[in-house]
Amino acid sequence: MRRLVTVPAVLGLALASVLLAPLWIPALALVDLLRPARRPAALRAGAMLTVYLQCEAIGLAVAALLWLATPGRSAAARERFRRRNTALQGWWATALFGAAQRIYGMRLDVEGAEEPARGPLLLLARHASVADTLLPAVLVTAVHGIRLRYVLKRELLWDPCLDVVGKRLPNVFVRRGSEDSVREIAAVRELGQDLGADEGVLIYPEGTRFDPAKRLRILERLRASGDAARAFGAERLRHVLPPRRGGPLALLDAAAGADVVFCAHTGLEGAATLADLWRGDLVDAVVRVRFWRVPRREIPAEPAARGAWLDAWWERIDAWIGAKREPAPA
Repeated sequence: MRRLVTVPAVLGLALASVLLAPLWIPALALVDLLRPARRPAALRAGAMLTVYLQCEAIGLAVAALLWLATPGRSAAARERFRRRNTALQGWWATALFGAAQRIYGMRLDVEGAEEPARGPLLLLARHASVADTLLPAVLVTAVHGIRLRYVLKRELLWDPCLDVVGKRLPNVFVRRGSEDSVREIAAVRELGQDLGADEGVLIYPEGTRFDPAKRLRILERLRASGDAARAFGAERLRHVLPPRRGGPLALLDAAAGADVVFCAHTGLEGAATLADLWRGDLVDAVVRVRFWRVPRREIPAEPAARGAWLDAWWERIDAWIGAKREPAPA
């Protein structure tokens, strides 16, 4: 039922964005001219939306062709189908991120790029915008060939490419705020099982994008829970939200032989919402990314110690972001 709405809507918008280009291009260019005090971004936002819609349309067309071109239910056919869909997912992400770099004039600066070069691994990444969900495919899968299994929020199924292709791959779309958290965590735990040497699992331990209002609400809940030590530690975080432990700890239990790779980044905060893109907060951004790899032998074995270890790493990520954050323009 969802796809009956989203697929025709996206295909129709993709066609309309091309046919109506002679109208929206000059209109948005005029908007940019009339607000000279700000960086010109209206036309860039229109171009980015158009590229997104074209990537969706191409992705859906190729997904249909893959379904037709991969008959049979043998193990070899299923593996071939999975690898082809993984390649399609990687193309979709790298095409979108590459377009964003060109349209907004972004520069990418990566430290520790070699850390996620081998699997199996658990990739724990900071979450600050809609754009940072593309970074793992661009910097891990495309560069090193690591096939990632994703833990994503269920709302992303309203993106038809993520819905169709994402459901063909071993991903989990979790219900945030679900009353049955045990079931959600169990589904995440399954992703960590039987990881191959070229595989990994990606999870965003914060569970949602950072913003100051969310930070205050989470701090209030931690104080109300009576966990004074964790609330005190969370108060020191300025650029990230305190990590939720359920999913990451479940993955550590399931993937006994996997190292952990942490991914911090800053510079994509200007793509947190569509309003940010419209204002031009992403124009000429320098996107800084840092990977750290922690060998399995250095990860505590006890659940309580692992929770404290995860919190300590999140404090390290918060400090790195603070050190790399450029001063705001006058």
